[in-house]
Formats: sequence, C-alpha cells, structure tokens
Amino acid sequence: MDISLGFGVLLVVLGFLAGIINTLAGGGSNLTIPALIVLGMPAEVANATNRVGVLMQSVSGIAGFRHHDRLETSDLVGILIPMLGGGLVGASAAAWLPSDIIKPLLLGTMLLMAFIMLIKPSVIAPDPDVPFRKVKDTPVSWIGLTVAGFYGGFVQAGVGFVLIAALCGTLRYDLVRGNALKLVCTLAFTSVSLVIFIWQDLILWLPGLLLALGSMVGAWLAVKFAIKASPQVLKWFLFIMTLVGCVFAYLT
Repeated sequence: MDISLGFGVLLVVLGFLAGIINTLAGGGSNLTIPALIVLGMPAEVANATNRVGVLMQSVSGIAGFRHHDRLETSDLVGILIPMLGGGLVGASAAAWLPSDIIKPLLLGTMLLMAFIMLIKPSVIAPDPDVPFRKVKDTPVSWIGLTVAGFYGGFVQAGVGFVLIAALCGTLRYDLVRGNALKLVCTLAFTSVSLVIFIWQDLILWLPGLLLALGSMVGAWLAVKFAIKASPQVLKWFLFIMTLVGCVFAYLT
C-alpha cells in the first residue's frame, strides 16, 4: 500500500496520541482504526494492523512503569489466569454471538463506569495508600477479570476501561499500578491476536509500524506523566476519556 508523506506523519501523530490515551485510560483505537480505514483498508485489515501499535505501546509502557518501579508483579499469574481464560471463551464466542450486541455492551459498560466515577470515584480509582488485594483472597475479582478477559477476547475495543474496573475496582490497585497491569494484560491479549492475524495475512506492516513508532513514544511519555501527576488529575483524565469513549461507542 502506497502511503504519502503527509499520511505517514498523520499515522505517527495519531499513534502518539493513542499511546498516551491507552496508557492512561483506554479508547485510543477510536483514533487509529478510522484513520487506517480512511487509508483504504477493509475493517478487518485495519483492526489487525492497529494491533501492531497496541503491542508496541504496551511494551513501551510496561518498560516505563518497570523503570519507575510501578509495575506490581507479585500476583501477576493470579491475574492472568482468569483473564486469559475469559479471553479464550470470548474469542470463541465472537464466532457465533451476534455482532450487534457489541455496541450496547461497550456503551453500557462505560456509562456504568462513568456514573460510578462521578458518584464515588474511590470505587474504581482508589487512593495510592489503599493496600491492594490478592486474587486468591478476593473471589469477586475472578468474576471481574474473567469478564474483562471475555470482553477483550470478544471485541477488544474499549477493553482498557473494563480492565481498569477489574484491577482497580476489585483488587484495589491505584490508577498508576492498575494501568501498568492493564498494559500487561493488553500485551497478553494482543500477542495472541497478532499470531492469528499474521497467520491470516491481515497485517499491513508499513502503516502498522508507523503507528507503533508514535505509540511507543506516546506511551513512554504517558508513564512519566502518570508518575508525576496527582491521583485527582489521573481520575479526571480517566473520567473524561470514559465519557469520550461513550460518545464514540454511541456514534459508531
């Protein structure tokens, strides 16, 4: 696929913005996938190509959080088991469940999250001094993580919001550590998806790598912002991006 210099720069810029949004909240693909479709890609190719940027921004963000000692790995296996189990079921369900349930599922999830954050933000975004919980000691977290995994396997779009609700809402991670773990979960989802997309030859590598270039820089800078920003700023950013995600889910 031929890409003009201007469109190439646009992909890098959109990747940069998506890297910031996805690292601090979610919904960055609302910018990048439409741009790839405008470039002339079928929707399934745009979705597959977009995952290259998602993968690389996850790697960059994880490296940044680890560098600042904000990646909590003591319960990582416990988090990934129900999440990946739900993901496998969700990916399988995507083959036979009607696609028209995706929009109300996404919109309802984000509206509920925005409502809770407006009324009682500490439910989804606990303060940094609140101790986090282990999965084995928190039965409800199995439900939350399995649902997040199912949702990610089924639709992917907006999964960052669902993961934050599961990680911060049930396991009580603060937003910085919750976002770090969210990126690990996203990396796990995306790695499996990319293998399938590569096998199906759905990825166009040049636009994917241009998105990845911008996404990696955006994610790295977003980590620096997250480390320095106050919890209140992070909560408001998450709330605003949740509302923006609701608008996109309604309009698309």
